[in-house]
Amino acid sequence: MLVQPEPESATILVVDDDPFTRHMLTRYLVREGYRVIEAANGEAALDLYWRDLPDLVLLDALMPVIDGFEVCKRLHTMAPGSPAPVLMITGLEDEKSVDQAFEIGVADYITKPINWAVLRQRVRRLIAQHRLEQQLREANYQLQQLTVIDSLTQVANRRRFDEYLLQEWGRALREHQPLSLVICDIDHFKHYNDHYGHQAGDRCLQVVAKTLSQSIHRIADLVTRYGGEEFAIVLPNTTLEGATQVSDRLVRSVQALALPHQMSPTSAVVTLSCGVASLIPMPDYLPSDLVFTADQALYQAKNRGRNQFRAIYVMPPNTGQSVNVMV
Repeated sequence: MLVQPEPESATILVVDDDPFTRHMLTRYLVREGYRVIEAANGEAALDLYWRDLPDLVLLDALMPVIDGFEVCKRLHTMAPGSPAPVLMITGLEDEKSVDQAFEIGVADYITKPINWAVLRQRVRRLIAQHRLEQQLREANYQLQQLTVIDSLTQVANRRRFDEYLLQEWGRALREHQPLSLVICDIDHFKHYNDHYGHQAGDRCLQVVAKTLSQSIHRIADLVTRYGGEEFAIVLPNTTLEGATQVSDRLVRSVQALALPHQMSPTSAVVTLSCGVASLIPMPDYLPSDLVFTADQALYQAKNRGRNQFRAIYVMPPNTGQSVNVMV
């Protein structure tokens, strides 16, 4: 539930080049229970804004060098959709100035001489509205996260994998950059589940997912739960050599966990097999080609004894067909 916050806990940035007006505003707002920071000009206001991130900017319209209109415009350019509301204080009442103020993102305005009762109500309303908008954005973000995060392992889910692979495929196609994919499978996981139980199986999946995430160091690389005990890692702008290094690290990291697996025919601990595929996307290819090739490489790793990776580089098409090279 969204709860309206107490505005008295808010921080207000007061911007006015006139010391007397600034002093009067600060004195009044402090008495109302607000924390107040002051700026004597537009440049100082922008610096203080990014340092303190206030809940409201009380801004004089007419100032030398950088006026209030320019300050507001810059705030909305540098922080689109999320800056604190601007309450402009102005002696200007002509229609053109009022229209200009609202066009650049001013939330409201109040004229000089200041009516303190009106100022009090507008400050309270704008701060409360801003806080509620922040809560709503956070709630929407959390809801969005639920649609792309696997609830058990807390890594990205299959839906996010499909979206991200398509996104990075398009980018790599435009920029003629390599794109790699690693598909991982926990070895003999069904035996593990049958022997240790589903709760232990869930914990195993969680630990492995966390280990895979910790083994990935670039922000652009995405670890996903592909399905069941399978995970997929999308590696944008990564060559086959780079992807094999990642895969080797993944295999070693999971083995180093030393999770007991008494029912494994090949190892006494939980291990991982990985299939690696890499290509430079071209119009003749589809994202599904990369997935299929990584699956084929995973099959090879399983066939050769598990607890290892196999890699395939998809050569550019020649005579209408792709050529796969095992590594």
